Amino acid sequence: MASQNTPEQQRLEQARFNMIEQQVRPWEVLDARVLELLGRVRREDFVPAAHKALAFADLELPLSQPAVEGQCLLAPKVQARLVQDLALKPTDKVLEIGAGSGYMTALLAQLSQRVVSLEIDPALAALARENLQKAGIANAEVRQADAAANGFAACQAEAPFDAIVLTGSVAEVPAALLSLLAPGGRLAAIVGDEPVMRATIVTRTGEAAFQTTQPWDINAPRLLNFPQPSRFRF
Repeated sequence: MASQNTPEQQRLEQARFNMIEQQVRPWEVLDARVLELLGRVRREDFVPAAHKALAFADLELPLSQPAVEGQCLLAPKVQARLVQDLALKPTDKVLEIGAGSGYMTALLAQLSQRVVSLEIDPALAALARENLQKAGIANAEVRQADAAANGFAACQAEAPFDAIVLTGSVAEVPAALLSLLAPGGRLAAIVGDEPVMRATIVTRTGEAAFQTTQPWDINAPRLLNFPQPSRFRF
């Protein structure tokens, strides 16, 4: 005899359904693989206990207590759209910069062959590893590292990558990071300065050739230590 869901489980599933139908789909996330993943990967397990009631809300959620600037879980619709726009394949090797609590890592891992995720904060790196292990994700590795240091040296050993995703915003995408893309590889990032930042998808089309699209606008907290472009023009 099949066990009945408890009222709490029913509430969670209804909240998950509402998140997908009311937040994610209206943001033009229509890829059936991504929608199925959002229904299966338990977002609530990647949210700090203090914010579990808001796990499915259309909000950025702080990952630290007290809150630390830039340490947050992006809103569900933003994560889903970034994953969709990367158009991952089962054979892809993915680089994620900013593991956070590991939720985005889990989504990426389900659609690709392998994910290497770099997290600058040691406590968050440990949290992401724990969350991914509990979720049974075996093809993602979280490393504690400052991704941008020394010209992205921490990312170079396993390059090239078929996909790169930045889980926070940057003023511009550094050329040293684009050089880690394989031919045909895609990078997804949120680029610009407040009040207007844009989701930016860069595809490597040749040895030194890249094609860029900016399909939607969204603001997001900054990733730490990324190079800032000079504001001076001569």
